[in-house]
Amino acid sequence: MQYCMRMIKRTYWIDRIEKSWNHRPLVWLAGVRRAGKTVLCQSLDRVEYFDCEIPRVRQSMEDPEAFLRSVDGRRVALDEVHRLRNPSELLKIAADHFPKIRLIATASSTLHATRKFRDTLTGRKTSLWLTPMNGEDLRAFGATSYDHRLRNGGLPPFFLSSNFPERDVQDWLDSYWAKDIQELFRLERHASFQKFLELMFVRSSGIFEATAFAGPCEVSRTTIFNYLKVLEVTKVCDMIRPFSTRKSTEIVSAPKTYAFDTGFVAYFRGWNDLRLEDKGALWEHMVLNEIRSVWPEGEIRYWRDKQGHEVDFVLVRRGQSPLAVECKWSTASADPSAFSVFRHHYPAGDNWVITGDSDRPLSHQTKMIRWTSMGLREMSNRLASFHS
Repeated sequence: MQYCMRMIKRTYWIDRIEKSWNHRPLVWLAGVRRAGKTVLCQSLDRVEYFDCEIPRVRQSMEDPEAFLRSVDGRRVALDEVHRLRNPSELLKIAADHFPKIRLIATASSTLHATRKFRDTLTGRKTSLWLTPMNGEDLRAFGATSYDHRLRNGGLPPFFLSSNFPERDVQDWLDSYWAKDIQELFRLERHASFQKFLELMFVRSSGIFEATAFAGPCEVSRTTIFNYLKVLEVTKVCDMIRPFSTRKSTEIVSAPKTYAFDTGFVAYFRGWNDLRLEDKGALWEHMVLNEIRSVWPEGEIRYWRDKQGHEVDFVLVRRGQSPLAVECKWSTASADPSAFSVFRHHYPAGDNWVITGDSDRPLSHQTKMIRWTSMGLREMSNRLASFHS
């Protein structure tokens, strides 16, 4: 794939930032390492970019008021803002006393906003989590199918590589450990944590059982739960809890865990040439990524009964019936039987099957259930209407 990352504008996220600036002067942009935060900030129109990892840049901001006066009325990007000695002071002064500045600040983890920040900036900022590439990003990058995105993943530098960049995986893991985990959590057992992380990629989308990880990682179940919390907070892992009204026939407490990116899942599972069943497993991750990117505040659950019937995702909205979502790589493989069992307990609500080969939504009716098959783009448009 011959792309220059800096020549491609991720218009979906640019629009989100611009709309956020219309409501509040400060945008907090977070995301995992190499998600594309720096390039996204630099691609904004008329933005002045400052890399806070550079000592000279940090020194220029030691007097926050003087710095802000020098950029008053402009659009400013502060990359890796947590590197500043007192980042919350600068951002608070900007929001309270320089209303004409439009400022975007980035960091790898939302924890940087709670560990080092003395002020949470409540009511002053809009928070955005930059997910791995979604459907709109793929169109911006000129992708004509999902196959490459499934195999290489949604981190732009990985996606832009013709082959999966295996050497970059360890660089990413080392950086994650050194800059996110050590700075924020002070964990000691590097080997045990990395083993846990690798196993999470291998077992992604399965029901989480701490005991299954404790032995291979040579740590206690309590430590495993602590590791899981670290992955969840840094959003390297997405924990999906069960949907249930505590019926005796349902799974009510065991969560499912999803790794943040399809490329890492495929790599740690040893999938080089993807089979149809591999694509199906990765497609479920990609649908979840899409939901998170276009419906970031939404409540996502899964449903399973004790007989093994399962609905991949249940989208929960206050005052609304639960929306059931199944993920299938091809429309031909769609099976509404899980919907039928789910709707026996929860009769009201829509049923969607999200497929990788749908060009337009199609309604289906069986004797037991009505459901709609659709592609990623149609699902995104419908989810966007939830908060429009």
